[in-house]
Amino acid sequence: MKQDVRRAPRIAVVLFNLGGPDSPEAVKPFLLNLFRDPAILRVPFFIRPLLAQIIARARVKPASENYRLLGGKSPLLELTQAQADALEAALAARGVDGKCFIAMRYWHPFALEAARAVRAWNPDEIVLLPLYPQFSTTTSGSSLDDWRDAAARAGLARPVTTLCCWGDDGGYVAATAALVRRALDAARAESKAPVRVLFSAHGLPEKIVREGDPYQFQVESTVARVVEALGEPDLDHQVCYQSRATPQKWLDPSTEEAIERAAHDKVAVLVVPIAFVSEHSETLVELDVEYRELAEKQGVPGYFRAPAQNDDPGFIAALADLVQAARGMGPGLCSFAGGRFCPANHADCPIRVAA
Repeated sequence: MKQDVRRAPRIAVVLFNLGGPDSPEAVKPFLLNLFRDPAILRVPFFIRPLLAQIIARARVKPASENYRLLGGKSPLLELTQAQADALEAALAARGVDGKCFIAMRYWHPFALEAARAVRAWNPDEIVLLPLYPQFSTTTSGSSLDDWRDAAARAGLARPVTTLCCWGDDGGYVAATAALVRRALDAARAESKAPVRVLFSAHGLPEKIVREGDPYQFQVESTVARVVEALGEPDLDHQVCYQSRATPQKWLDPSTEEAIERAAHDKVAVLVVPIAFVSEHSETLVELDVEYRELAEKQGVPGYFRAPAQNDDPGFIAALADLVQAARGMGPGLCSFAGGRFCPANHADCPIRVAA
């Protein structure tokens, strides 16, 4: 497509996220979509549909109860739309003719819906921005694979820049540290006990990490950068992992174990969702309800939680910076740093090691 040199290029920014059910009736099909994903349920293809049915059937009741506590649906789409609107405004203030589109992985709007909307808008360039700071084959990797198929089906062919990870980006780290600082100061002001910061990330089966997924490395790197930005070298903190979903061995320590340890050590906890940038069931229910109840039962002397970024102005400014930086490096695949960020032993990093 020939670009009109008399105008600024039109930039479509596609934001990727997990998605969530938008009604009680959507809970089961949402779970089926999740567990039918070969990036999630890594079993032979002829077993996956049946196993997905079994797991979804077992999980639909507790999941429905969680969403009942949230008014019967996930708030993720509305929060992602608020991020998209804020990012559009931030880019416009910088002179960028941009429009943000949302592609959810397991519920509407799906990638195909987004790809058709992008094609109808007719951009000159596309920037793919997963709303997962740290790359995993189970999140960003799955979403980007889904997008490539959707774009082909929609007949969408434009120059594309894909940002695979940005958990160590300076702007994101600073915005996250500012949120943690406010929450930590408030927790210390209220707590009579010392406060330990628990950086809680969504877990993964250890097998996926052993096979080369860089997620754990990137989560721990993000935490190190945020702690550094907080300016407290002796900060009592720990990385932990939540949301175990299968009987396999998952990354540890679990957030439950970290809470139990805090009870033993007689310290309060400030839980920081370090791999999520929007509130959803795993923050609003798992962290705010289930883990709070566990902490109270275990005798933790104080339980506090830092908010997710949502449309925090500092976070949105960081996303706008990332979009502009990625455009300067694209088209193609890049990390926040340009080239490959992961050490060579992480074979599932999408930016391959040079031969």
